[in-house]
Amino acid sequence: MSISRAFLVSGGSGGIGSAVCEQLACRNYVPLVAYCQNEASAQAVAVRCGGYALKLDLSSPESIETALSDLEKLPIQIAGTVLAGSPPINLSPFGKIAEDDMRTQWSVHVQGPQLLLAGLVKRFFRKTKQGTVIGILSEAMGDANGNSAASCMGGYVIGKYGLAGVLASLAADYPWLRVTTVKPGYTETRMLDVFDARFLAQQRARQAFQTPDEVAAQIVQEVVAT
Repeated sequence: MSISRAFLVSGGSGGIGSAVCEQLACRNYVPLVAYCQNEASAQAVAVRCGGYALKLDLSSPESIETALSDLEKLPIQIAGTVLAGSPPINLSPFGKIAEDDMRTQWSVHVQGPQLLLAGLVKRFFRKTKQGTVIGILSEAMGDANGNSAASCMGGYVIGKYGLAGVLASLAADYPWLRVTTVKPGYTETRMLDVFDARFLAQQRARQAFQTPDEVAAQIVQEVVAT
C-alpha cells in the first residue's frame, strides 16, 4: 500500500495557512494543519481537507519536540513544510520596539523554525535526501530594487529577516533540499486588524490587496515545481 505524501503547514488554521492546506489537498497532498492556539479551527480545516491537526507552538521547544514525535506516528511521508505561522504585528517605531514583541518575533520566526527544520531534516528528509521547505516572508521587508522596509513594523520585519537567514543557512548545509520563499504584500487576513482603517484605505487605493487564496496559489505553485 502506498504511503500518502504530506505537507506540514505551520499556522495552518490562519487565513493563508488554511488556504494553503485546501489547495494542497486539491493536489493530493495530506495537509498537516499545525496550530498554536486555535484547535477548533485547525480541526475544522483538517476535516475539510482530509488531513491532521497538530499542536505546534513555535515559541516552545517542548511543543516542537512533541509535534515531531507525533508526526513519526502518522502513516504518511512528509514531503515538505510551509512556514506560515506568524505572531501578530505590533506597530511601534524602531526605538520603541517592546522587549516582549522582539522576543516573540524571534522565537516564532527564527528559533522555532530552526528547531523544527533541524528535526524534520533529521527524522524525515534525510532518509530520502529530498524535501521542500517554503518560507513565507513579506513585502514589508523591502527589497534590493529600492523599495524600503515598512515603517513602524520593526519587530515583524526583523523577525522575517531572521527567518530568511534560517532558510539561507538550511539551504547551504543541505543542498539536496529545495528551499524557497514567497513574499506576499498586504493580504486580506485578520493580521490587518492592527492597522488604522484610513491607512488601509490609502493602501488599497494604491494597489489591490491579495486574498489568502491568491497567496496560497503562489505557495502551492512552489510545491508543484518540486
